[in-house]
Amino acid sequence: MYAVILAGGSGARFWPLSRKKNPKQLMSVFGGKSMLQRTVERVLPLKPKRVLVVTNVLQAEETARQLKEYQRTCRIDIIEEPVGRNTAPAIGLAASIIARYDPDGVMLVLPADHYIINEQKFRETVLAGREAALNGYLVTMGIVPSRPETGYGYIEAEKELRGAGPYPVKRFVEKPNLAKSLEFLDAGNFYWNSGMFIWRADVILDQLLAFMPPLSAALARLTFSEDIWEIEDLKPQIDSVYRDIASESIDFGVMEKADNVMVIPADFGWSDVGSWSALPEVMSADAAGNVAINVAEELALDAGGCLVYGGGKVAALIGVRDLIVVDTPDALLVCHRERAQEVKKVVEELERRGLTEYL
Repeated sequence: MYAVILAGGSGARFWPLSRKKNPKQLMSVFGGKSMLQRTVERVLPLKPKRVLVVTNVLQAEETARQLKEYQRTCRIDIIEEPVGRNTAPAIGLAASIIARYDPDGVMLVLPADHYIINEQKFRETVLAGREAALNGYLVTMGIVPSRPETGYGYIEAEKELRGAGPYPVKRFVEKPNLAKSLEFLDAGNFYWNSGMFIWRADVILDQLLAFMPPLSAALARLTFSEDIWEIEDLKPQIDSVYRDIASESIDFGVMEKADNVMVIPADFGWSDVGSWSALPEVMSADAAGNVAINVAEELALDAGGCLVYGGGKVAALIGVRDLIVVDTPDALLVCHRERAQEVKKVVEELERRGLTEYL
């Protein structure tokens, strides 16, 4: 199959560490390799025909630098979007390239910035979903919920069929309130929407034609070499196409409307690491629940549930609970863990004030 990695996000909820030129997926959040590198390493055992990484012009150079070491073992193409247009155009662009040379090639679509604990089980889930994809279904990976979560969208499955799935999708549900999320957890047929997909290139292009005709028409303008897979030659055409397309997610544009969608339950230890508050779920904490990253030393006196990114300094916490503290050379963030999603509002306000040097 082909692996398509969506790596053009800005990581706004990880400000001030994440910036437009060096967003979350290009950072070593957990130490060692970046999240993008971890994602590529996760798919290489599947022996993909190619890996297509869709990023943007600001991040393309660093993306290429980080992936250079993997070019010896797998063909990796870096596709530059001139501007971000959300997931539907990025996926449609990758599908158009694959379909030109391998129309029924299976695409595994992954965000570059997810964290997965059991990578072997992840690969087993991919291979199980591939069979349904080969038969013309749009397959989405639904994370088996471990708690009542209000920060994710949900997928309701029709589980009358026996076995481990995949199951037909009954509906997609927006982020619920706590009461609804408890109902979903008890029901047993609701899954977190992970944003990871498996399908054939020709099938997703047919769905774009049916539900997003303007995007489909724009992508149809791309012209390809007769027999040579060459991404660089497409760059001027991509720039032209992107001037005429709207921003839209693949979920809203296609998945919520199509009738050939299936969900495969996924239980391999997953987090989208969507904000600073997600890190304590996937990183080891001290006895009081504090997580310290990049600190010379952590001193916690009557402090609990805090996350500190210390910029290499000694970090001392006294009598505080559930705080996020992120120290970088030019910015300092202090917020409550329950309001970590609102960091994006800080980024928007900096943009509004014209303080782009901090972005």
